[in-house]
Amino acid sequence: MLSLNNRGHRQIHNSNSKFIVPKQRREKLFNSVSLLRSDAAIVRGNFLKFCRRKVKAASAFHGRVGKKWNEREVNWLQPKRVWTVRVHGRGFVIACSQMDDRGSEKSTAERRRKVEGKVPLRHAGATTTTAANAEMAPPDSTNGSIEMVELDEERATPASKRAEMRELLPRKKRNCELFGVEMSPDTVAIAMVYFVQGILGLSRLAISFFLKDDLHLDPAETAVLIGFTSFPWLIKPIYGLISDGLPLFGYRRRSYLFLCGLLGAASWASLATFVDDKYGALISILLSSLSVAFSDVVVDSMVVERARGESQNTSGSLQSLCWGSSATGGIVSAYFSGSLVELYGVRFVFGVTAVLPLITSAVAVLVREERMSLSGIRVSDKPAAESPELSFLAHAKSQLCSLWEAVKEPSIFLPTLFIFLWQATPMSDTAMLYFTTNKLGFGPEFLGRVRLVTSVASLAGVAIYNQLLKEVPLRKMFFWTTTLGSLIGLSQIVLIKGWNRDVGISDEWFAVGDSLVGTVLGQVSFMPVLVLAARLCPPGVEATLFAALMSISNGGGVVGGVIGAWLTGLFGVTSENFDNLALLVVVCNVTSLFPLPFLGLLPSNGDVAAAVEKAESVRDVDSKAE
Repeated sequence: MLSLNNRGHRQIHNSNSKFIVPKQRREKLFNSVSLLRSDAAIVRGNFLKFCRRKVKAASAFHGRVGKKWNEREVNWLQPKRVWTVRVHGRGFVIACSQMDDRGSEKSTAERRRKVEGKVPLRHAGATTTTAANAEMAPPDSTNGSIEMVELDEERATPASKRAEMRELLPRKKRNCELFGVEMSPDTVAIAMVYFVQGILGLSRLAISFFLKDDLHLDPAETAVLIGFTSFPWLIKPIYGLISDGLPLFGYRRRSYLFLCGLLGAASWASLATFVDDKYGALISILLSSLSVAFSDVVVDSMVVERARGESQNTSGSLQSLCWGSSATGGIVSAYFSGSLVELYGVRFVFGVTAVLPLITSAVAVLVREERMSLSGIRVSDKPAAESPELSFLAHAKSQLCSLWEAVKEPSIFLPTLFIFLWQATPMSDTAMLYFTTNKLGFGPEFLGRVRLVTSVASLAGVAIYNQLLKEVPLRKMFFWTTTLGSLIGLSQIVLIKGWNRDVGISDEWFAVGDSLVGTVLGQVSFMPVLVLAARLCPPGVEATLFAALMSISNGGGVVGGVIGAWLTGLFGVTSENFDNLALLVVVCNVTSLFPLPFLGLLPSNGDVAAAVEKAESVRDVDSKAE
């Protein structure tokens, strides 16, 4: 066949050869498939002078791609010409096939015209090089090719002197990466929202001392009140329905993030000024929890949109970014949380905390999304015939049906049941707080230092999971973390009985070491929960389903806290009496092993992939039914 070499000279080479991309490389390349979805991906490169004024987009992939994108590309296909890009070693081949009026390739040599140019990648521009390297075939295809559409093939030429000169110019730098995730404006917004969630821990000690010292509540009352303030985290699916189906000021994400920041600032400001009873404290803390929970749903939906259908490794990197940002915020706040309470009091800390949610409002402008109408339709699309209210109700009904269809699937319901049981075991944290402050004399400043250590430990747990444990099967991970967590929890008996002092270890150092190890293990054990939940969410109900799964998990935690409060009262542990505290700790840690016989409810990695496909098929069936 007649073709052009990299200097524009004619040469003959075999056009029937196939170019195969190795499996590992295909999987790596498919992870960055989004680059080709921009309106002028390859065609905008410096190498091929495609008709820039007329070209609308590179065409579709062979293989598995989102249906919505494929349908969009169908409208751009031209019946006369189809361009193909194939990787060949360190270069690539551009081919154009002439099509007949029926849309099929002409068979005879007289009616068929093909022009190919084999060009080394070093002569290509930055965009072309990136696309050729990163945008080949999806992992289930053996042919490393991409089809694209071109309106004016005469303008397509091989490498030129100008292209070679551009090689000497500095190229656009790639965005920096954090935890293996490229930091785009959206991911920066995600990271900052999680950072705010972590830095809001500045008020955690202040709340504990406010309830204990200012309002004079006993351990059981404090545990119950804290349990009630967790209620906004139990109805997260409602926030998902609102965010997915009712755009606010034209946006589904950024508007709600902005308002959540304002609500959080107002609630903390009320605690800093006029709240002076347990009912007012309950309402203010409820509102602050609502602002954090709602913003968490919104940002989680953004994470799920990026994690859906990805490998466990990629999903793990996204979750590591989120929780690493949260742990970083916790580190920033932990150092000052105790000392500020000791020096200036809890009201001052609440006032400082009131400023922090405004960061969420500020980063909302970084979220990139298309403007939507009140009916949930993009403003660029055809307006909806029904009213916004009816459209929202119809959308909510559709979301609830899709949610029910997804949740009732055994591949989703059974793992969720295990997570609930795993979280619903009783806890003795509140009783231990009263013991360490009233009996051992730990002050706010020292407890702040302990929080600093636990925040660093949380970040270390995220890093350990991200680097070493992302590929560990879920059942194995939960078995060992639960078993080790129970054993480490029993070490609190040493502190209660004072055995550590018998061997020369002070109470302070023992408390720090115990918190350090326990936090690392707890963070490592919780990461797989987030990864599994993110990978199971089908398109269209990202916020709703992920929020439902997290609400069930949070509900288990609330049940565990309530059971712990009941056991605290049952064993007679108060702010002054700690005689049965050791027995309470033993009961709580032994019962944490009860979920282990149900490990079979968790899927293997292959079952997770099947669950993802099943969830997507359920959503597709619902969409067709509509």
